[in-house]
Amino acid sequence: MTVPREMPEKWPRVRGPGGAEEERRVRANAREYNEKFQYASNCIKTSKYNIVTFLPVNLFEQFQEVANTYFLFLLILQLIPQISSLSWFTTIVPLVLVLTITAVKDATDDYFRHKSDNQVNNRQSQVLISGVLRQEQWMNVRVGDIIKLENNQFVAADLLLLSSSEPHGLCYIETAELDGETNMKVRQAIPVTSELGDTSKLALFDGEVICEPPNNKLDKFGGTLYWKENKYPLSNQNMLLRGCVLRNTEWCFGLVIFAGPDTKLMQNSGRTKFKRTSIDRLMNTLVLWIFGFLVCMGVILAIGNAIWEHEVGVCFQIYLPWDEGVHSAFFSGFLSFWSYIIILNTVVPISLYVSVEVIRLGHSYFINWDKKMYCAKRRTPAEARTTTLNEELGQVEYIFSDKTGTLTQNIMVFSKCSVNGHSYGDVQDVLGHKAELGERPEPVDFSFNPLADPRFQFWDPSLLEAVKLGDPHVHEFFRLLSLCHTVMSEEKSEGELFYKAQSPDEGALVTAARNFGFVFRSRTPKTITVHELGRAITYQLLAILDFNNIRKRMSVIVRSPEGKIRLYCKGADTILLERLHPTNQDLTNVTTDHLNEYAGEGLRTLVLAYKDLEESYYEDWSERLHRASGAPEAREDRLARLYDEVEHDMMLLGATAIEDKLQQGVPETIAILTLANIKIWVLTGDKQAVNIGYSCKMLTDDMTEVFVITGHTVLEVREELRKAREKMMDASRPMGNGFSYQEKLSSTKLTSVLEAIAGEYALVINGHSLAHALEADMEVEFLETACACKAVICCRVTPLQKAQVVELVKKYKKAVTLAIGDGANDVSMIKTAHIGVGISGQEGIQAVLASDYSFSQFKFLQRLLLVHGRWSYLRMCKFLCYFFYKNFAFTMVHFWFGFFCGFSAQTVYDQYFITLYNIVYTSLPVLAMGVFDQDVPEQRSMEYPKLYEPGQLNLLFNKREFFICIAQGIYTSVLMFFIPYGVFADATRDDGAQLADYQSFAVTVATSLVIVVSVQIGLDTGFWTAINHFFIWGSLAAYFAILFAMHSDGLFQMFPNQFRFVGNAQNTLAQPTVWLTIALTTVVCVMPVVAFRFLKLDLKPELSDTVRYTQLVRKKQKTQHRCMRRVGRVGSRRSGYAFSHQEGFGELIMSGKNMRLSSLALSGFAARPSASWIETLRKKKGGEGSTACSPSGAAADKTLKV
Repeated sequence: MTVPREMPEKWPRVRGPGGAEEERRVRANAREYNEKFQYASNCIKTSKYNIVTFLPVNLFEQFQEVANTYFLFLLILQLIPQISSLSWFTTIVPLVLVLTITAVKDATDDYFRHKSDNQVNNRQSQVLISGVLRQEQWMNVRVGDIIKLENNQFVAADLLLLSSSEPHGLCYIETAELDGETNMKVRQAIPVTSELGDTSKLALFDGEVICEPPNNKLDKFGGTLYWKENKYPLSNQNMLLRGCVLRNTEWCFGLVIFAGPDTKLMQNSGRTKFKRTSIDRLMNTLVLWIFGFLVCMGVILAIGNAIWEHEVGVCFQIYLPWDEGVHSAFFSGFLSFWSYIIILNTVVPISLYVSVEVIRLGHSYFINWDKKMYCAKRRTPAEARTTTLNEELGQVEYIFSDKTGTLTQNIMVFSKCSVNGHSYGDVQDVLGHKAELGERPEPVDFSFNPLADPRFQFWDPSLLEAVKLGDPHVHEFFRLLSLCHTVMSEEKSEGELFYKAQSPDEGALVTAARNFGFVFRSRTPKTITVHELGRAITYQLLAILDFNNIRKRMSVIVRSPEGKIRLYCKGADTILLERLHPTNQDLTNVTTDHLNEYAGEGLRTLVLAYKDLEESYYEDWSERLHRASGAPEAREDRLARLYDEVEHDMMLLGATAIEDKLQQGVPETIAILTLANIKIWVLTGDKQAVNIGYSCKMLTDDMTEVFVITGHTVLEVREELRKAREKMMDASRPMGNGFSYQEKLSSTKLTSVLEAIAGEYALVINGHSLAHALEADMEVEFLETACACKAVICCRVTPLQKAQVVELVKKYKKAVTLAIGDGANDVSMIKTAHIGVGISGQEGIQAVLASDYSFSQFKFLQRLLLVHGRWSYLRMCKFLCYFFYKNFAFTMVHFWFGFFCGFSAQTVYDQYFITLYNIVYTSLPVLAMGVFDQDVPEQRSMEYPKLYEPGQLNLLFNKREFFICIAQGIYTSVLMFFIPYGVFADATRDDGAQLADYQSFAVTVATSLVIVVSVQIGLDTGFWTAINHFFIWGSLAAYFAILFAMHSDGLFQMFPNQFRFVGNAQNTLAQPTVWLTIALTTVVCVMPVVAFRFLKLDLKPELSDTVRYTQLVRKKQKTQHRCMRRVGRVGSRRSGYAFSHQEGFGELIMSGKNMRLSSLALSGFAARPSASWIETLRKKKGGEGSTACSPSGAAADKTLKV
C-alpha cells in the first residue's frame, strides 16, 4: 500500500492510556495486520451461563437475595442438635423448592439466549479469502474482511459499502431492527470503490480506513479511506450497519469496520434495568422489621429461660438435667435464643415468595388471554413480557407517551395545501360552498392520469382545475414536491409505481404530486426523471442538502433541461419563513394564517420555497462544498454553514398540510385516564404535537392558559418558567378559605401551593428549551411548573431527553411512571420508566422488545391500568395482608406457650403440622384469592376511574396496614392460646378423666387455627368462584384427613419415632368440650372483625363499597322494571326508540363530562366521606413532595370526580 502524503508519518495511538480505543484503523484483506489491534470478533454472546458455571453462578445470584440467605442461615441452625427444636426438613424442603423453581426458570431463559446466539453466530456469510469467496459462519468474520451480501440477507457486521449490483454503487436497506423504521433507505459506495465489482479487483484492494472508535450513534459516522496516495471522506451514507437487511439489490460487497460487540447495534442494546415494584421494596423493609421483632422475641424468651433455669430448673436436675455441654443457666438461655429463632421463623415463611410469583404469573396470563385487548386487524394480542410488575400497573401516576404511531396511526394523508396565498383542500358541496360535517361528496377524479395512485383521495376539485389551467404557481408547487425528496421509485411493470420513502410524510407528498400530474418516475445519483402532465423531463441533480433535526429542512439543487439552476426547499415554518426574501411579506402573512388554521386542525405542516442560482455563484459554492466534504475536522459544521448560506432569500411557494390520524379511542382513553388522576405527558420528536394535543382533548380551549416555553438560552427558559409559575400563583391568591397566598406559602412547599391552584393550565416546551430546563440548577423549577399543569407536551425532543424527563419525575416525585411508545427512539424512555409499554405498530418491533407489556393500540392502555392493573394491586395487597395475619396468628402461639413450658423451646404443634401449615393447609385458599379476587366488575372499574386512586396513594398495603394485620394476628394468637388453656385447666373427658394433656391441647389449638384462618379468608374474599370454594373447604377437609392419618395406628407402627401422636386426634375430637372450645375461639376471633367491617361500611364506606351498593340498587330496579313491563305491555308493535330511550352518550364520552356526572349519582350513597378521606390523604402526601402534581380543581369542597 502506498501511503499518501497527507497521512502523518508517525501514526497516532489506537488505544489511550486507559485501554480505551481512540480511533480505529482497518486495512482491507490483511487479517494479520488487523489482528495486532486485538479487535473484537464477530461472535456475540448475550447468555449468562454455560454448563460448568450455571450451578455456582446461579446459586450465588440467588443467595444475594436477603430472604434466601436468611433461610439458608436457619437451615444451618437446624442442623445443630443442641439448638434444633424442629427437624431440618421443615426448612430445606421449601428452600430447595424455591431455589429449584428459580434455577429452572433462569436456565430456560438462558437456554433461549444460547439458542438465539447460536442461530445468529452460525448464519452463513460469503467472505473473500485469498481472492476466493468462501462460506464462513458469522462468528468467524473478522475486522478487515471483505464480504458479499445478497438480496434479503441480514448485514453481518458494520460494513463500509465498496460496490453493488446497482448503478453508481447504490444499494437499498431496511433498518427496522436499528431504528424501528420500515421505510427503505439508500446507501452509496464512494465512486472510487464502486467500480470494484468482481472478486479479482477486490482481492487486490488494500485501502486503509481510519475512523472513529466504536460508539452507539446510529446516524453518524466519520472516517477517511486512504488508497492509492489519495484520501476519501467517509460518512454514514457509505455504511451498512449490522441488523439491516439488503433489499431490492442483487448483491453488494462491504469491508468489515466494526464486528460483534463493537457494532452500533450491539452498542445500542445496553443492559435492561432491573425493575422492582414498590411493594417489593416495601416487603424488603418489612422483612427486616420482622426479623428485628423476631430477635426481640428470642431475647425475651432467652432471658426468661435463663431466669427459669436459675430459679426453678436447678431444683429439678435429677429428672430434668441440662443437655451435655450446658453448664450454666446463662448458656442455656443463649442456646434457647437460637432455638426460638428457629421456631418463630415462620412469621416470614419462604412460601410467601413462591406464592407471590405464582400470583404474578396468573395475572400475566390474564393479560395475555384478554380478548378485549386483542387486535383482530393485526392479529396481535396483548402480551405481558414480564411477570414482576403487574401490581405496579395499579399505581401509575404519570404516563409518558410518544405521539407518532402511539397516539396517531402513523399513516400520513395529504389533506390540504396553500399555494400562492390560496388554500385548497376544504370539502365542498355541489355548489362550491364549504360542506358541512357529514356532507362529504365524491372525491376528485384522477382518471386523466394513467400513473395516478388509485388509493389517493382528495376532495377539493379546484386544485386539479388549477393544474389543468396551467397555473404556474401550482405547477411549481407540485414540481417541488416531485423533486425535493429522497424517495426511491420501483416500477415492477409499465405504469405500476411503488414508492419507498424514508418517512411516511415524504411518501404522502410525492404521491400527491404524482396524482396531480407531476409523477416522480426514477432517479440516479445524478438525475431525477419526472413526468410532468405526461411529458418526461430529466433534471440534473446537483446537490442534496439533507434533512436533520437541527436544520429541520431539506433542499435539492437541480438543473433543468433549459440549463436553469434552481434550489427547492421544504421544511418547518419556524425555520423557512425567516429565510425568505423580504418581498414575500404579504404572501407570508396569508400563508401563516393558513398554517395556523391547519395546525388548529391537528395537521402536520411544511413550508415550500425556491431560489434561482447564478451559474457562477453555484460553481464557487460547489467548489467550497467539495472542500468542506473532505475536511478531516469539523466537517459537519463547515457543511452546515454552506447549507445555511445558500438557503437564504428564497421565494415562498406555499405550504402543505398532512393528516396523521389519531388512533381509535385515543380522546376517550386520555379523558378517562385523566379522571383517574393519571397525568399524561407527550414526549415526541415531532413539532405538531400541540395540534394532536387539541385533537385528543389533552389541550382544550377552556384551559386557563397554555404556556409555551421556547427560550434559546438558560436565562430565557428560566424567566419563562418563572412567569408561568407567577401567573398560576396570581390566579390562586384568593384562596377562598380565609387564608392568603402568603400564609399558604409559608406553611407548605412550593409544589403543594402549585397543586392547589385554581384553573387548568398546560405546558408546551421545545427540545432546545428542554435541554436547558433539564440542567441540574433548573430541573426542579421545570418539574414544579410542569407538575402544576394538567397537560405537558415536549416537542422536538431527542430519545435521550425523553429518558431524562422520565428520570426527573422518578427522582423527585417518587411516583410510579409508565412510558409508552412504538419506535426505536422510544426504547430509552421505555427502559427508564418503572413500566414500559410497547405499541406493535408501523415502526418495527424495537419498542416491543424493550418493553414490559405490549399491545397494538393506545386505547388498550385504559383496560391494562384500570382493570388488570387495579385488580392486580388489589389482589396482591389483600394477599399480603392475609398472609402476614395468618402467619403471626400461627407463630405467636409459640411465644405465649414459652411462658408455660419453662421457656424450653418446646413447640405447641406437631412438627408435621408446622411443615404443612403454609404448604398445604393455608396455601391454596390465599392463592385463589390472590389470583381471582375483585371488588367490582370490570365494567365498573372502567365506569368509575376514581376507583384507581387508592393504588396511587398506596392505601391498600402500607406500613400502617401491615401493623394492623400484625395486631390482628397477635390478637388471634392470644385468644387461640389462652381460651383452650383456660378451658383445659378444669375440663374433663366423658369418662371423668382429666382432659388437659399436651397432645390434646396441640390438636385443639391447631384445629382452631385452621378453622379461624379459613373463616377469615372467607370474609376477605370479595369475589367467589368455584375454585375459591373448592380450595377453602378442600383445605379444611385435607387438614382433617391428614390429621387422622398422621395419628393413625398404621403410621405409628411403621415409624414409631416419627408419629408419636397415635390415636390423639380421634380421642380429642370426640369430646364435645373440645368442639365447644373451638367454636368459642372462632367466634371470639372473628366477631370483632365482622363488627368493625360492618360499622366501617355503614359509617365510612370506601368508593368501591359505594359502587357495589349502586350496582345492587340497579339490579333491583331492573328486576322491578321487567315486572312492570311484563304487566303493562300494550299491543302496539311500533318502535318507540326516539321517545323511550335516553339521549346518546357520544358527546359526553368525547368531552369526558359523563365521568363527572357519575359523582352526582354516587354522592347520595355516602361517597362524600370517602372522597374527603382520599383528598385529605392526597394533600398530606403532596405535602411530603411525593404525589402527583396535577391540580384537582379550584374548590376544595367538590364532590369526588368519578
